Amino acid sequence: MGIGDFVDKAKDLAAEHEDKVSDGIDKVADMVDDKTGGKYSDQIDQGADKAKDLVEDLDND
Repeated sequence: MGIGDFVDKAKDLAAEHEDKVSDGIDKVADMVDDKTGGKYSDQIDQGADKAKDLVEDLDND
């Protein structure tokens, strides 16, 4: 089993559990926003949205 197999398995699992991964991304974004005192809310939200889009796109591969 090579690194490519590992990556493929990770993609499959993330796509299969998209809702849980998206919830996790939101929780992390909220925690980071809280730790930074809301100073970077817009950037954190943009990053979280992009991360969730990437997870969503895994289904299309």
